[in-house]
Amino acid sequence: MQSEIITIGDELLIGQVVDTNSAWMAQRLNEIGVELKQITSVHDDEAHIRQALDEAFSRADIVFTTGGLGPTKDDITKHVLASYFNTHLVESHTVKEHILQLYQNRPDVLNRLTATQWLVPEKALILENRVGSAPLMVFSQNGGKNQQQYLFAMPGVPYEMKIAMEEQILPFLSQHILSGAKKQITHRTIMVSGIPESSLAIVLEKWESDLPTNIRLAYLPKDGTIRLRLSGYGVEPEQVDYELHQMKDLVKEWLVAEQDLPLEVLLGEQLKAKKATIATAESCTGGKLAALLNKHPGSSAFYKGSVVAYSNEVKHNVLGVNADDLNRYGAVSEPVVLQMAEGVRRLLNTDYAIATSGIAGPDGGSPEKPVGTVWMAWATPTGTCAECFHLGSLREQITDRACMKALIRLLQSFR
Repeated sequence: MQSEIITIGDELLIGQVVDTNSAWMAQRLNEIGVELKQITSVHDDEAHIRQALDEAFSRADIVFTTGGLGPTKDDITKHVLASYFNTHLVESHTVKEHILQLYQNRPDVLNRLTATQWLVPEKALILENRVGSAPLMVFSQNGGKNQQQYLFAMPGVPYEMKIAMEEQILPFLSQHILSGAKKQITHRTIMVSGIPESSLAIVLEKWESDLPTNIRLAYLPKDGTIRLRLSGYGVEPEQVDYELHQMKDLVKEWLVAEQDLPLEVLLGEQLKAKKATIATAESCTGGKLAALLNKHPGSSAFYKGSVVAYSNEVKHNVLGVNADDLNRYGAVSEPVVLQMAEGVRRLLNTDYAIATSGIAGPDGGSPEKPVGTVWMAWATPTGTCAECFHLGSLREQITDRACMKALIRLLQSFR
């Protein structure tokens, strides 16, 4: 079945709030075989909401709305939906009891505006919102050709929406709407690096043109990598896996990972599997690499720590970089970054180490070493190597790309 999402609220359209709801909902819907065709954001305006509903129902079997269900004057979604589905608001004893129970220890919240929350559209099916006062509403209508269309209205607060989806709406969909109509959707994703997207497309051109019509390939560039996602619609997973195997053979030279996970998670899993540890020595990245490596639970199993050696004094006194090399070659150089990696590996007694030293700008560049020049080194149990990269001209872009390159190169060395 095909679905659409309509997010409602002025705050989304002026950039005050970022819509994270839609991405999360899309992933969960995909897992149960509901294909998402479009996401639309609209103002808190009745005409705009009604137009979005008309357009969505012209394309989709199921529409989800988030936002505009609060008790204040700007929250008009419930009233617009009641009008759209030709019904009126009535008091719900069940919702009222839930709200009184929810706020029994907060009497200041129970006022005349809160009382409007237990007014619900008479024709709607009401599902419990365990953690909030806005009722979850399900509307249905005849979409023509004896096909029912459905609308699920949810709060816009992310934690309320997620609990509503997990506890009420996804089970309702599976039990009452999708039985017998569920279409299997299978995704497989691998990650490559070190080849331009256009060149990669040429490598895969013939294979891609021979794909069955219900299996599609998407190119998703991000952070120095390209994710290649194969999607099969209404086919057995084994058929998608067969095509995936063919694709991996074609791109094995640039393959980084066979899972769609953050690079730091993939590296952590590799290190834990090896029972190995890693440390970092950072100059231009200023601790960003360390923040990535300890971002996720369980990182203490492989990550020991970092030295942010921004000054030459720290490079020399803490990491043991030769002072003559610093003077002769400069901080952004192969000899220095090699010694940084070896120094932090020795200092923190780890199996692996990564070092970064570069010119992030906007000042400090020269004709020989322009802004964006970054040297990196990787110290391993079998030796130390270094490589120079040119990573753009914007400071944050340079440091972010440096972190990704550092992780990618080490991951590729494990393959």
